[in-house]
Amino acid sequence: MPNDDSRLPDLVPVLAAGKHRNPRRGACFMEFASYLAGERWSDHPACTHPLLSALARLVNDHTSDDGRQRLAVLVPSVIGLTSDDLHVDARIALRSAALALPVAAAERQRVLAVAIVACDRILAGLDGRSADRPGAQARAILDQVPLAARWAQEFSRDIRPSEKSFRRHGAPNIVLYAVSGIARACIPDPDAMLHDLLVAGIAECKASIPEAVPVSAAESVRSGA
Repeated sequence: MPNDDSRLPDLVPVLAAGKHRNPRRGACFMEFASYLAGERWSDHPACTHPLLSALARLVNDHTSDDGRQRLAVLVPSVIGLTSDDLHVDARIALRSAALALPVAAAERQRVLAVAIVACDRILAGLDGRSADRPGAQARAILDQVPLAARWAQEFSRDIRPSEKSFRRHGAPNIVLYAVSGIARACIPDPDAMLHDLLVAGIAECKASIPEAVPVSAAESVRSGA
């Protein structure tokens, strides 16, 4: 009987939805990352930025069983991507809302437009520019949905989110809303778009944390992590 060399070793977890007690019961995306990084088994490992980690867990859980296995190759790329810089949170949240905006249902577009305004105002404060008008990136995104953008600007006119509140509540809720909006959108392949959303989030982190050096899966497994 021929050997099946493509079969994963028994101790390497297979991606599955939800939280798992140990690798033999499967793993969500971030549990797999903790495994490869040699950390204690957890879906909140220290090796990855908290908001990127949240995005990965949400994408993992909103992707179908068949589509989820495509995410596995991305796991090593989140290891080592972490920072306390609020720019990272704002950029991940902004990119997530921007990708979800064109495909989300009409009633969700207003919320996503408000999210984009909020992200832009946080970035404006961090970069020392005026928050009275959206920056070039936010304007380009909002121009796709002029009616929702107009409503969002009026709704958010006197709202100035604090940095602490944005990090703790605003950014995670934006990411959640973006992922669920894509998962429920009437599009041919939501799995592919969720995959692309996670790729985009990883890219934002890498651009904002240039010194990060991700650990390769092969090195981690060989080291006995």
